[in-house]
Amino acid sequence: MTAKSIGFIGLGLMGQGFTRRLIERGHGVVGFDLDPAKVAAAAAWGVKPAKSAADVAEACDVILNCVINTAAVEDAATGPRGALAAGKLDGKVFVDHSTTELEATHRIAKALAVRGMMFVDAPVSGGPGAAAAGSLAIMAGGEDRAIAAIADIMRGLGTMTHMGPIGTGQATKLVNQTLVLTNYCVLAEALRLAQSYGVDARKIPEALKTGHAGSNLLAAAFPQMIDEDFAPRGFARQVLKDLEMLQAAARDQHLAMPMASQALTLFRLLVAGGKSELDACAVVSLYPKPH
Repeated sequence: MTAKSIGFIGLGLMGQGFTRRLIERGHGVVGFDLDPAKVAAAAAWGVKPAKSAADVAEACDVILNCVINTAAVEDAATGPRGALAAGKLDGKVFVDHSTTELEATHRIAKALAVRGMMFVDAPVSGGPGAAAAGSLAIMAGGEDRAIAAIADIMRGLGTMTHMGPIGTGQATKLVNQTLVLTNYCVLAEALRLAQSYGVDARKIPEALKTGHAGSNLLAAAFPQMIDEDFAPRGFARQVLKDLEMLQAAARDQHLAMPMASQALTLFRLLVAGGKSELDACAVVSLYPKPH
């Protein structure tokens, strides 16, 4: 592989956006997913198929990983056919863009370091659209040497902030999820309030954008909630997974997070109601429409 070749593990909604952007930026991309259909689909826009995460790590010096949960991250990194099973790893970098439990993040980093492979926890915010556009917020934890090795690649994907040592990227993502995932619920309540009083809710994002209530999530989510457009930009089940992770992290530090706890209850209800494959905006469906 050329020096510009980048490995990518996980070709779901986020991985599709990532790999399209990388190829657009002139990189060669070697990709793997447990679902052969996703590997085949990605080949259509230029991703070279690999048969395992180990094959990706064998072929490339920088391996980006974006998979569904902590167990999948551990499998991709240290599983029987994960990156650790590749040959020479010294000087290579494994970058985890997933939202991963902190304990596992440290465990993975230590296991890879034994083989000389650097590790960066670099979860992202912005969704598949931002991945494709190169406008992600990237929260990175890792050694200076590892951050320097990936800086040019990350500049093409969004804005990377080096938060500190390994683990601080994932800790920052928990802060992000506290703000974002509770906000879905707040926006749903705000929409029903506007509708109850006959306000044209489509005007709300424009009316509020220059004040403190304005946000990019308001502009994106309000129209989806109004139209009941719940096609997944991300899945409700993923939101629930992240809120459960947030709850566990708060418990470990004896933190009271009542707003996040309420959001967790709402997304548990949403998923229990059979809506796990819908977008997070579907949380509005839990709130009765005004008569």
